[in-house]
Amino acid sequence: MESSYLSSVIKQFEYYKSLGYKTITRLSYDELKKEFEEDSNSIAIIVKHIVGNMLSRWTNFLIEDGEKKWRKRDEEFEDTYVSKENLINSWNKGWDCLFSAIKSLSNEDLVKIIYIRNQGHTVTEAINRQMMHYAYHIGQIVFLGKLIKGTNWESLSIAKGLSKDYNNDKFKKNKGLRHFTEDL
Repeated sequence: MESSYLSSVIKQFEYYKSLGYKTITRLSYDELKKEFEEDSNSIAIIVKHIVGNMLSRWTNFLIEDGEKKWRKRDEEFEDTYVSKENLINSWNKGWDCLFSAIKSLSNEDLVKIIYIRNQGHTVTEAINRQMMHYAYHIGQIVFLGKLIKGTNWESLSIAKGLSKDYNNDKFKKNKGLRHFTEDL
């Protein structure tokens, strides 16, 4: 399991990154800044929060607490992006930090203890915690993108009414060990 865990985690993070990125690229700068209710978060704000979290958690991952003293979490909920390009560059910076940390890990690192706000986690637990946190927020990004685009939204997964076709295609292939994202 250990040898497949890190490769699976990388593929899973790549999948979530792609879902968020595909949503972001389908929207205009104004759409990325749209808030549906007062005190709700736009996609831009969610991106800023995810990036702030990534930079804090994954910088010096094995040797420093994941909640850095320099992080200003409350400011992550203030939209300061000046362009769509600025937002995408920030998005990529966060993911680059994450992938740099994850790809440098070895199987032996998985049982090491790291801290987030002085709370100990094995590296495996910390990775799982962050993956679920990002999946939660990327789900919000995709949902907001779908709301904004309405009937012009193109599904990022199996579109409504096409499950049977999708399954038929999958069952035509031979059984084999592969990550589900390899066929996307």
